Amino acid sequence: MSQLFIVVEKLSDWSPYYPSEDVITFDTYLNLSEASAMAASGDDRRAVMAGRTRVVNLCRSYKYLSRGYYCSLLAEARGHHVIPSVKTLNALERKAVFTLSFDFEELDLDQALLTLKSDTTQEASKRKLVVRSYFGVTNLPEFKTLGEIIFEQFPCPLVDIELKYKNGWMLSAVKPMRLNQLDDEDETAFASAFDAFTKKLWRKPKARKQFRYDMAVLINPDEKMPPSDAQAMKRLHKVAKQKGIAIDFIGPRDLNRVPEYDMLFIRETTAINHHTFRFAKKAEAEGVIVMDDSASIMRCTNKVFLADLLHHHKVPTPKTLILSKGHHAQLKSAAETLGFPMVLKIPDGSFSRGVMKAENHEQLVERSEVLFKQSALLLAQEFMYTDYDWRIGVLNGKPIYACKYFMARDHWQIYKHEGSSTATGAWDTMAIHEVPKPVVQAAVKAANLIGRGLYGVDVKQSGNRVAIIEVNDNPSLESGVEDKFLGHELYGIILDEFIRRAELKHAS
Repeated sequence: MSQLFIVVEKLSDWSPYYPSEDVITFDTYLNLSEASAMAASGDDRRAVMAGRTRVVNLCRSYKYLSRGYYCSLLAEARGHHVIPSVKTLNALERKAVFTLSFDFEELDLDQALLTLKSDTTQEASKRKLVVRSYFGVTNLPEFKTLGEIIFEQFPCPLVDIELKYKNGWMLSAVKPMRLNQLDDEDETAFASAFDAFTKKLWRKPKARKQFRYDMAVLINPDEKMPPSDAQAMKRLHKVAKQKGIAIDFIGPRDLNRVPEYDMLFIRETTAINHHTFRFAKKAEAEGVIVMDDSASIMRCTNKVFLADLLHHHKVPTPKTLILSKGHHAQLKSAAETLGFPMVLKIPDGSFSRGVMKAENHEQLVERSEVLFKQSALLLAQEFMYTDYDWRIGVLNGKPIYACKYFMARDHWQIYKHEGSSTATGAWDTMAIHEVPKPVVQAAVKAANLIGRGLYGVDVKQSGNRVAIIEVNDNPSLESGVEDKFLGHELYGIILDEFIRRAELKHAS
């Protein structure tokens, strides 16, 4: 028996429908813990603990870093099967990515329009038509196939499908709708579709495949702090040539070139709301091997997701709390639980940006207000000072390099940002066997929760205590730093993994 959570922003959003114990608010789901799962009994308890839990996210907004976005993000961190997924939310936000995954040839929109009644045809003459879909069931029967295909590609409970006429009818947008925006007729249709949906198995969307045999390396000459310097890229190019791989360096405007290649190596700092994510999605849609993949980018670039994921799987971390905007009592609780100093982080900061330290309650209030302007949720974390952080490079579940990153002079972080300048600490690179085993073991365990890509895992060690700080997709590979011990062999190891994946694809 599976556990079902229907997550709404406010319980009043569900008032038109029959009451259900499955309906909970986002705040309740946010605070759901293993303790609450243990309170379940029999098959329900085993289902929750085994991860056979379904979440229908009906929050009012799915925009990036909104409560609806976090609902799906946390559900995936907890191993719950959620609709809509974060991949779906990001795809619907970006028309360019959306069109990549949609096969227009499967539809004959003109034929469907011919069957519409006269009043709808009159609306169509205005060169725009909106079809509403509830779990793939459309309000216009003539567009049954359209609704089913859209839902298969982008499973989302409630959407408006917009069609526009331009030398023929075409799909122009798919927009999520809010539950509390429905009228009586819509509510009836939604309830019927929801009841039918919860009795069906969930299916993954079809994948499109297209293969070439070259490697594209995405770089951005304008990036101030790229993950790889020019010398590192020269070394990658040299080793690739020795292995028979042709490399082209491409830039942010080369999205449409991705299908030309068999492999894509992203060497620009990634983010979800960014072109690097669109490159990863494009590569996946076209069957191009990409490192790192969009799932890894999504999981690594959001510290809220990481914190919940690591906690759920009992990976050692500093004591961490998730703070929600507008819940002032949480600040007092954080102070009592974590003490001072305390570290505050926005979910998607990089290179020590969006990270502040609070020395007392006054600073906690002041600095949380600053960071809440950027995100609905923050991380509050126990402060663990060490002279350096370990960075363990993990590829396909195996450690491949190890560095010590020392803190910047007179600072508590590796990077010290002062105005337009950034200072960094020193580093030391060594063989994996020279690193304490608990550090390597914790790093590999954390990386394996993200995927099988290339990750840089940051680990703090204080005496016998080991704590994962974060897992980075697209980790730094700089000449004389990460490659100081292995040299050109480091790039060979990475390229060999690309080759292995390419051969597996061609063999299948």
